[in-house]
Amino acid sequence: MSDGHSVGAEAADRSSRLIGTLTLTVLLQWMGATAIVPMLPIYIRRLGGTDALAGLVMASFFAAGVLSQYPIGRIADRLGRRPVLVAGLVTYGVASFSFLLPINAFAAIGLRSLQGVGAGASTVAALAMISSSVAVERRGRAFASIYAGQLGGMAVGPLVGSIVGVRFMWLMFLVSGLLSIGACIPAVRIHEPHDVADERRARTRADGTVEPLGRIRIHRSMAGALVCGAALGLTSGVYDICWTLLLVARGASGLAIGISWTLFAVPFVLATKPSGWLADHLDRRTLVLGGIGFSVALCAAYPFIHSVPALVVLGALEAFGFAAAMPAVQSLLTQGSTPSEVGRVQGMFGTSQTACTAVAAAGAGAAFALAAWLPFVTVASMVFLGLIAAAFIWRPVPGRVDRSDRIASPGLAEALFEPVRAQASEPVGASRDGPSAGW
Repeated sequence: MSDGHSVGAEAADRSSRLIGTLTLTVLLQWMGATAIVPMLPIYIRRLGGTDALAGLVMASFFAAGVLSQYPIGRIADRLGRRPVLVAGLVTYGVASFSFLLPINAFAAIGLRSLQGVGAGASTVAALAMISSSVAVERRGRAFASIYAGQLGGMAVGPLVGSIVGVRFMWLMFLVSGLLSIGACIPAVRIHEPHDVADERRARTRADGTVEPLGRIRIHRSMAGALVCGAALGLTSGVYDICWTLLLVARGASGLAIGISWTLFAVPFVLATKPSGWLADHLDRRTLVLGGIGFSVALCAAYPFIHSVPALVVLGALEAFGFAAAMPAVQSLLTQGSTPSEVGRVQGMFGTSQTACTAVAAAGAGAAFALAAWLPFVTVASMVFLGLIAAAFIWRPVPGRVDRSDRIASPGLAEALFEPVRAQASEPVGASRDGPSAGW
């Protein structure tokens, strides 16, 4: 008994070190990456671009992610997650440095695309490491920590970028590149668990070639998470383009814009531990649908609010909805997946989310030029329909993390979704081959 306890404690300690190192890595990258976001649409104007072209520049970041994230996830499953993580950080840093060259607005599309490839690679690799290395009953807290690192960077980067202003964007590009390269320092110290490396070596033939990866089987838990990832992408896309434009239209200063981005990030960071614990102990479906639903309501309301302080405060409150949803949706996404496929699963999620972000960002600028309310209300309506679809898909899926030593008591979520009793009693991994595994 004591040996089993010591082994479990050692595994938990390894997981904690991995989570801490990955959190530091994403904190550094996102601090630099988000520093350029608030002023980038205005910077594109300075280069001679229109609002529509600014939207295309922003969309190119996400379009590159759409094209690259699943192939990157496949590479991560074949070669390992650490090399992909480091390569992504270096790629983003090089692209940021390239903005220091004399370029025009159209060249910015290519460089922003390269940044998208780098950011997509590092995100997929980091989340895949968590999915393959952390026990399912702790994944909610682990994913919450990673997202806290991202949003912690957002709490600092946009504020600094807004204070520095568009006149000194070159400095922000330099800092962004340096921080991304600097994030490689903790990243190279990461070591995946031995069983993950052993599984990869087991697929290596005697002649040095590697056996093909098995196909991923889509189950309901994953499918609903992919729909919600698309919903999150739509809201992110409209905010990336239209949030700054809306605040400018309401007369906000550059400092107020930076504060609004920071105040979105701070509540998320503060809610990290509670949201992760909730994902590991309560019905994750309720957390996801409730959190995104709260965001939908605010998204539809923003263009009809004319007070800058009110917009800033509501934006900060919206962060609590995202904080509740994101660890829970990641836990549902990877439920029942094997370590050899989580890179591709994360690539699918990233593609779903990023594709919708690209679509929303591409159209949001032009829609905002027609009417300030149009992009917000349109996206809110689409996301609402997506949540209805996700609720239907997840209806037979056990919402709580399965624990062999306890039985979850029925509550509001169980009454809402009415999960099939036999499925609710299955081990988490059994849903892959059980009645709810297919469509």
